[in-house]
Amino acid sequence: MFRVFIVDDEPFIVEGLYDIIDWAEMGLEIVGHAGNGQKALEALQETTVDILLTDISMPVMNGLDLIRGARIHHPDLKVIVLSGFDEFSYLKEGMMLGIENYLLKPINIKELKATLHNTVEKLNSTKETRLVQAYSKQILKDNTLQRWLTHQIAPTEFYERADLLGFNLDSPYMVVSVLRTESNAAEVFETLSQRVEAHDGLTSFYDMDGDIVLLAVMNDADRGRKTLKDLLRQFQVDLHDRLLRITVGSVEQLPEQTGESYASAKKAQEYFWVYPELYLIDVSDLAFHEGHPKVDFSMIDWSCYAKLIVGKDLEQLKLQIQSDFKRIQALPGITPQHFQDIAFEMVIHFKMELKAIRHTEEQDVYNQAFQQIRSSVTLDDLEKAILEVAEMTVGLLISDVRSPIVQQVLKYIHESYADELSLKMLGAHYHIHPVYLGQLFHKEINESFTEYINRYRIEKAKELLKTTHLKVHVIAKDVGYWEVGYFYKQFKKYVGISPTDYRGLL
Repeated sequence: MFRVFIVDDEPFIVEGLYDIIDWAEMGLEIVGHAGNGQKALEALQETTVDILLTDISMPVMNGLDLIRGARIHHPDLKVIVLSGFDEFSYLKEGMMLGIENYLLKPINIKELKATLHNTVEKLNSTKETRLVQAYSKQILKDNTLQRWLTHQIAPTEFYERADLLGFNLDSPYMVVSVLRTESNAAEVFETLSQRVEAHDGLTSFYDMDGDIVLLAVMNDADRGRKTLKDLLRQFQVDLHDRLLRITVGSVEQLPEQTGESYASAKKAQEYFWVYPELYLIDVSDLAFHEGHPKVDFSMIDWSCYAKLIVGKDLEQLKLQIQSDFKRIQALPGITPQHFQDIAFEMVIHFKMELKAIRHTEEQDVYNQAFQQIRSSVTLDDLEKAILEVAEMTVGLLISDVRSPIVQQVLKYIHESYADELSLKMLGAHYHIHPVYLGQLFHKEINESFTEYINRYRIEKAKELLKTTHLKVHVIAKDVGYWEVGYFYKQFKKYVGISPTDYRGLL
């Protein structure tokens, strides 16, 4: 609600204003009143106010002087004048001070309500504009930093945008922290952003997975890392969010190795499956969590595993696992704890590889695998558990095959997304009842037919906004929207901002 302050030296006017208007219904609340301009100005110095209703002729300080003084503390204050004097000089000076309206007493209630309504609309518009500007800047920041940490942006372009965003890189080291929560991520992000404003060298953004990423640049690697961890621990305590999981990546040199810290912090999030009792994991501490020596995971060719998983070659994948277990077992100094760490690492790689392919989490399935490894007593138990995980992972990829009819519908959508499409039309085309087709589509795509088409069309529109100079209404038609207003609505729904604002960010 917007906040209103009333000033009039006639008490019955103030009381009447309280009663004759349903302020809550208009999205307003009265936060105070005063009998002269001096008392009002003193109160306004201590009170947040959006709208000032004031008389002109009052003792001690008149309304015009009040408006001038109030503007010092509230530059955007909206003012409505209520006066018993039909003097042109008052009106002229009031207009110069930027008032919303000059209403004569006795007050015309209808006119006052109309003025308040228009003022509320102005305030909402201003508020929305500020939110859009802030949101647009955050989108630009998210996009720029995500591309930088994944090596998808040229250095020249990045440093230009970093300067625009006020991101300082004048330090030799950087470390990345990833924060993931199952509760209110937006609230966590806002609180974190406010917290880091007071610290130089810290900035936060959302990555493509919806995780919160905190970047820290520093001059002293050890001291900077410790300071960052202390800040994050305190943040977690103050937030009282027991579902918040924080990882701290490796310290890397700027600007060459920026992505390594981010990649290690992201991967470390998977270790909360291994160590569910922890709330903050530093990758440099992982191997020493339970006091056992560090394991050299480079002894395993993970790229080979990735190729076999993508190729769904279960037989060769099992042979590779068995071969690695025998080779590692023969190494000097290898302990059962080492083998358990290696088994955990294998499961994490399987889980991450499957997520990269399917873009979905299989939490319950891999959680069972972690529990099985934890309870394994012998090396044979561990090897058996890993072989079962491999079989399950490949099995999920093999079963992830859509029915022929859904494949055909998807192909049709991708080729004819600009045409008029409906379940009824496609049902007739493929000789299947449209209701059943809709149910089948939703079951296999995990999204309704309409949602999928809108999302696909908006992605095509984003491509055209990036790669062409076509006008927005032309792009709308090119992707299948004949009503430009509806196109704007859908674009804002899926992207968060209008097509025009989106193009402005590119």
